[in-house]
Amino acid sequence: MNTAAKLAAYGAVLALVAGGAWAAGSAVGPLSVEAAGHDGTGAEDAGHGDDHSATVAGAAQDQPAGLASSRDGYTLAPVDTTLTAGTTDAFSFRITGPDGAAVTAFDVEHDKRMHLIVVRRDTSGFLHVHPEMAADGTWTVPLGIAEAGSYRVFADFKPAGGEAATLGVDVSAAGQYEPRQYAPSRVAEVDGYQVRLDGELVPGKASPVKLTVTKDGAPVTDLQPYLAAYGHLVALRQGDLAYLHVHPEGAPGDGKTAAGPEIAFVAEVPSAGGYRLFLDFQHGGVVRTAEFTVTTEGTAAEQPAQTTTAPSTPAESGHQEEEGHGHG
Repeated sequence: MNTAAKLAAYGAVLALVAGGAWAAGSAVGPLSVEAAGHDGTGAEDAGHGDDHSATVAGAAQDQPAGLASSRDGYTLAPVDTTLTAGTTDAFSFRITGPDGAAVTAFDVEHDKRMHLIVVRRDTSGFLHVHPEMAADGTWTVPLGIAEAGSYRVFADFKPAGGEAATLGVDVSAAGQYEPRQYAPSRVAEVDGYQVRLDGELVPGKASPVKLTVTKDGAPVTDLQPYLAAYGHLVALRQGDLAYLHVHPEGAPGDGKTAAGPEIAFVAEVPSAGGYRLFLDFQHGGVVRTAEFTVTTEGTAAEQPAQTTTAPSTPAESGHQEEEGHGHG
């Protein structure tokens, strides 16, 4: 499979940041996704019988994934581009094809035909949800945006018989806010779980990284499959929010992949700089999100061993309960 603005009083800054982010994305080179084991058949378990590794850098296209709302004839078209902070809105959109009509046939990728990632442009408020599609090709999902700001919505999908794609579009929740900044951190805490990230992202090279999950100091050895894997890793390049989605090596039930405490990935990033990483994992029937902030420059020993504490509820830590979300 195939990667902060201000509102109201910060409107001028928003325009400047948006323009600068786009320029940065064009300057640093291509990003995309190449996942081993995806045979493109569209079967419910497509790509899960073999090695599940993936690299971030892939489909030989010039523009980084997620930076455009239209690509290769496909367009992400939201019904409305505004949300209301502090409430839950029904967010609806369509994917239109080269003929301009709404696409209604999608292959299943990791148990779903559509993955929607929503994050504020300062990389806070991360959500990973799964919309439901109506017969006319309109996808709808409830989105609870806690705070005002400009958000990036990524639609991660594969048209039936086509190539996997990630399209992005901005939506806004009106109001003032102070954008957050994140210091480098390789240890995340969420709901009593501690997740540690080991390994270096080396630009232009396949980089092994490992995430280790513990709870109350004890290794978690009974992680549960979530979307046909023990973990899903989304990386967003700081500055332009180029989108990278990596799946772990191995798969549940393959006879060789342990259910924790370690989840292994192979990622390849094309440029130096900062990245925000979000790991989805499931344990005890609940999906949680661990967040990290890393840079491709330097080594693990040179980076501060800071800890990021995630929100304490599943909805606040990147997951909202909605029909078809796949938490079970």
